[in-house]
Amino acid sequence: MTQTTTDIEPTPGPAGIGIKSAGHVIVDSLVAHGVQRAHVVPGESFLDVLDGLHDSTIETIVCRHEGGATYMAEADGKMNQLPGIAMVTRGPGAANAHVGLHTAWQDSTPMVLFVGLIPFAHRDREAFQEFDIKAWFDTGAKRVMVLDHAERASEIVAEAMFAAMSGRPGPVVIGLPEDVIRQQIPAELHPPIPVATGGMTTVDSAALAQALSASSKPLFVTGGNDWTQDGASQLTGWLEKHHIPAAAEWRTEGTVPFDSPSYVGPIGYGRPRPTYDLLEETDLLVFVGTVPGDVITDGFLCRQDWKKKNFLVTIDPSLRGRSGPVSYQIVAKPDVFVRDLIRIDLPVRDEWRNWTAKMRREQEDFAALPPATPSAGQARMDTLMANLVPTLPADAIVTLGAGEHTNWAHRYFPTQRYASMLSARNGSMGYSVPSAVAASLAYPGRRVVTIAGDGEFLMNGQELATAAQYGATPLVVVMDNQEYGTIRTHQERHYPDRVSGTQLKNPEFALMAQAFGGFGIKVEHDGDIPAAIEAALTAIDEDRRFALIHLVVEQRIKAY
Repeated sequence: MTQTTTDIEPTPGPAGIGIKSAGHVIVDSLVAHGVQRAHVVPGESFLDVLDGLHDSTIETIVCRHEGGATYMAEADGKMNQLPGIAMVTRGPGAANAHVGLHTAWQDSTPMVLFVGLIPFAHRDREAFQEFDIKAWFDTGAKRVMVLDHAERASEIVAEAMFAAMSGRPGPVVIGLPEDVIRQQIPAELHPPIPVATGGMTTVDSAALAQALSASSKPLFVTGGNDWTQDGASQLTGWLEKHHIPAAAEWRTEGTVPFDSPSYVGPIGYGRPRPTYDLLEETDLLVFVGTVPGDVITDGFLCRQDWKKKNFLVTIDPSLRGRSGPVSYQIVAKPDVFVRDLIRIDLPVRDEWRNWTAKMRREQEDFAALPPATPSAGQARMDTLMANLVPTLPADAIVTLGAGEHTNWAHRYFPTQRYASMLSARNGSMGYSVPSAVAASLAYPGRRVVTIAGDGEFLMNGQELATAAQYGATPLVVVMDNQEYGTIRTHQERHYPDRVSGTQLKNPEFALMAQAFGGFGIKVEHDGDIPAAIEAALTAIDEDRRFALIHLVVEQRIKAY
């Protein structure tokens, strides 16, 4: 009889080392790396890993769609220093997971996606749900590995965690053949692999100090997902001390707090005009944790003059995704760069004070809340934000997907901490609800708000069932303007007066929320907004359940 992988006798381990299945060893390895939760859509292909999770300290979050699971894992990777973990099954499950993987790739988020595979012995026979995992994922992941040798289970987990965090962070995929993970192996665990963080050399420090000293209008731009709160706070203190301004990469607000005198606003699609002008007007740009890609440079148009001076601080030596001039690169993760930056003490120049104060005044005018008193007409997002923002604690988190509805958060939400804005910088719709669930589970004591469009909400709104199952308590605001608003805006620009393929007929979102076990309220009149907010927050704080406000607004009303 032909020997299969399941017939192989387990190899005895070193003295004192027990024997476990490879699937259980994978779980033990994740625990050893400090993983707290795994976002799962179960499949028969990785039952042994699910069995290992049964008695582990890892919380298993059972999701309702693989896209929701990978979005939750991606959000977890944004909020924490460790990669977010998702687990899905072969074929259709893996296909559904691809949207979260692409988000992690373009957003540089550490994530590890485990994919159950067909048995090793069935490979290349077009078995049920078979697919080529490397062909599918190789171009959108940092590494794609398959556990073909059970005894390497812990090693591959360690390699995947390392690869996801090292250099420019990103997603890693591990394929798990269902027969291989059942094999019994020595339970010895591979230790975590340390990640190099780089740092400024004395030459780097001197070059940056010289460039700053020669600059009349310096500007820092913060971005990426590779910060800690300590690093963000230290950078903010140094900027404020030197009266130097900082802008935020699109959808990463909060690294320098919203109320900091050095914070001058977001840069990205739909940016307010003053921060767009900043990129051309500044004589020294220092990007920390990100690079000047197409979103920041408005499609590789802004800041392209090779005579411009740009310092790029990134651990990625390939500078993948950047455009325009590169005057100097400092190879460092943000925190270690800031550790060295704060040792640079320069005399404050009057030009810096005036430059920063001017841009700060423009940001304060831009972010000033609209009147809180409701109008007599249809519900407005301006009124909702004016009444919601004053209720928010300093550590509130906002999550966003993609669409014009997100601009109300960019303009008004008081992001005061690193990772207080979670969004999909690849413009992926459907991110808002899963990321809000992930944030609420990770930080149950914090206020989590998600602002979703009506089109976006229905892409992953079913994850409210996950919120109810695990006690997540986000406030979900669904802005219902009965259209795909961003696409309609482009349509009006290029095909005026020819509305096609962008209009929507929506369900009763508040009733959906109630059906999922949360609080739901529909608001059509502006005057009803204050009471709706109060009722929703009461449901969250007293009943400990999520709440949804279905806000029916006029079409073509924009945040800016």
